[in-house]
Amino acid sequence: MGEVSLVDLSKRFTLRLTSGVQSVQALDRVSFTVKDGEVVALIGPSGCGKTTALRIVMGLEQASAGHVTVDGREVKGCGYDRGMVFQHAELLPWLTALQNVMFGLEMKGVRGTALREASLRALELVGLTDVAHRRPYQLSGGMQQRVGIARALAIDPTVLLMDEPFGALDAQTREGLQGELLELHRRTHKTILFVTHDLDEAVSLADRVVVMRAGRVQEIVAVPLGRAREDLAAVRGTPQFTETRYRIWRGMHEMPSAAH
Repeated sequence: MGEVSLVDLSKRFTLRLTSGVQSVQALDRVSFTVKDGEVVALIGPSGCGKTTALRIVMGLEQASAGHVTVDGREVKGCGYDRGMVFQHAELLPWLTALQNVMFGLEMKGVRGTALREASLRALELVGLTDVAHRRPYQLSGGMQQRVGIARALAIDPTVLLMDEPFGALDAQTREGLQGELLELHRRTHKTILFVTHDLDEAVSLADRVVVMRAGRVQEIVAVPLGRAREDLAAVRGTPQFTETRYRIWRGMHEMPSAAH
């Protein structure tokens, strides 16, 4: 199971500036559901609230109003039913790749042989068992990000949350990891909710794309490509891809709807 529901989610920040106090409405009654095993992308201009929504789903932020449920249970904080992958891998530099993956499991209370075996399985999922004993500085940027994904997967969450996981990488590495994420989803069937600024990435990977503007859901677009997307270059040459990409682009650039 891994269904995620955002219900009338709102978030207001108070900023203390030299000119005084300013209130910012980051999210305004955001509602949508990610079905079990579905891949959903959140996309929109910078500052539209997509990362804030993701952090509330993870339990790193509290909503001002509304709530989030995972399989019907309201999110009250971080939990092992959700794993988070950040834009930068955020690995501990003094630990090896394997030890970085083990870290989350140790926090969960796993010890001994089970700890090592589960961590190695997670590294195998992302194709990094041969570099298990290297430290982060000995890994490429793409490898570091794959270690971050393995660390999130090691705790066996039902939901994988990803905040622009490939945004800091070069184009070639990013495209390679997009293909690997599709294969990872095929093997694990995890529910995936990810934030991206990249239109091509959103359409290539997602079953549905949630377009956000000014803290609200502007539109939810179904991607009519099926899940057989092994050849992403071929997928991106299809009329369905082009039409869906344009529809999302238009939703990002039109004036936000005044309706709540």
